[in-house]
Amino acid sequence: MGQDEALGPVELAVIGFPGSQFTGEIAPAIADLVANGTVSILDLLFITRDDDGTVAGFELTEVDDEIAGPYLELEGEAGALLSEDDMQAIGELLEPGSSALAIVWENTWARSLVGAIRNSQGVLLAHDRMDAATVAEALAAVGSED
Repeated sequence: MGQDEALGPVELAVIGFPGSQFTGEIAPAIADLVANGTVSILDLLFITRDDDGTVAGFELTEVDDEIAGPYLELEGEAGALLSEDDMQAIGELLEPGSSALAIVWENTWARSLVGAIRNSQGVLLAHDRMDAATVAEALAAVGSED
C-alpha cells in the first residue's frame, strides 16, 4: 500500500477458546471476508495460557499444522503488529488452560470512504463500535415500544 493510498480502519479481535479447543471452523469465514475485499489480515497470533498461568504467543509458522492449517490459506500481510506486551495483556484475559486467536484486520471496504474524507479536508471526530448483543437488545427495546 502506497503512502497516498487510504488505509481503512484497523481492528483487533480476540477470540477465546476455553480449554484450548481450536477448530478451523472460523478460518473459511475469515477467508470469505478477505476474498470479497471486506477485510485484509494484518496480523494473526495464537495465544495460550497454561494451567500454571504462563502466557505464550505463537505465529502461524510456530503452531502445529493441525491447528494452523486452515489459517495458512488466509491471504494477507500477517506479521509483527502485535507486540509482546499485547500478547501478555491478551493472555491475562484467558483462564488457565485456555487459548485465543488474536486477529488484526483492516476494513478494506472503507478505503474509498477514508480517501474521500481526507480529500474533502474532513476530519473524523469520533468512531466507535457496538457489539451485536448490545445492538440487538436496543433494537428489541425499540420494537417493543411500538
